[in-house]
Amino acid sequence: MKVPLLKICELSFLFAGLSIAQAQQSIGTVGVQDATVAGALEVSNGRAILVGNTTVTAKDRVAEIELNRGGMVKVCATSGLHLTAGKGAEGSAAAPLMLALDRGAIEVQMAATTRDVVMTPDLRFTMRGDGPLDLQLRVTRNGDTCVENRGAQAPVLNVADQFGEAAYELRAGQHVLFEHASLKEVVDHESSSCGCPPEATMSVADALLHPAGAGNSTAGDAATAEKPAAEEHPFPAAVSAGLAPPAVVPQAPAGAAHTQASAALSSGGDADSLAQPAAAAEKAPAPAPSVVAAPQVVAPQVVAPQAQPKHDVAHAIGRFFKRIFGGG
Repeated sequence: MKVPLLKICELSFLFAGLSIAQAQQSIGTVGVQDATVAGALEVSNGRAILVGNTTVTAKDRVAEIELNRGGMVKVCATSGLHLTAGKGAEGSAAAPLMLALDRGAIEVQMAATTRDVVMTPDLRFTMRGDGPLDLQLRVTRNGDTCVENRGAQAPVLNVADQFGEAAYELRAGQHVLFEHASLKEVVDHESSSCGCPPEATMSVADALLHPAGAGNSTAGDAATAEKPAAEEHPFPAAVSAGLAPPAVVPQAPAGAAHTQASAALSSGGDADSLAQPAAAAEKAPAPAPSVVAAPQVVAPQVVAPQAQPKHDVAHAIGRFFKRIFGGG
């Protein structure tokens, strides 16, 4: 009995696919609405099944990865994590797991073994012994690495740099900061949190007042969006540049008398001057001095100088001597 060549090829591809599927073990699942997954995966009931070597990048919220071996890994918002599952040893229920953090922060809660590895771009963490691992890890842009090995029963972590030039031992309950990812510049008893920051929550009252922000935005974002432009940008715009309307000139109501100023321009022999009208000249005892008339400016009133008396002391003394010496 001869088997067709095409049938043999189909069976070969089928067995090859089964062997690959057995080699790639499932790591866990993550919600597709919380993260973007790259690599080998399957989607079932809104969750991505992580198979083999995958990369999980959290969106604007925390992405929780449920591990098949038990435990959970929280990938903080906008953080990226690579997951790779190794081949489990004979008689071992859990396959070794490698977690590589590119940026951001993660929280790992699982039963760790000596074959598990946690990595950052500059440091490598291995377990000295098996035990419940509750690890919080954060990496900043300048390389500062915050690590907290939580729990009294947590395994001791051996920390080494990528070049193997230095090493550090992180004991249970220790909370440190490696400045610029240097194992020689260690800040012990670090106070800042190494895990995911608390997410902003919206109360029922805020949700009713700001229904537009009930989705991915918070109540603070909705309140900021409703602020007028004058509050967001308090600096006035330039009228000359056409960025703001010009000020409105107030108009007098209908029927009201407008204030007017009038002056007559006269030319004398010395210089030009402004003279008051004839009606004003008759009322004033003396001509007003030359002033420059301006709108809505009241000219100062000129007070006429008092006339000096005709019979003053000097004339009286002159008449006295004139009478003595026969002048009259």
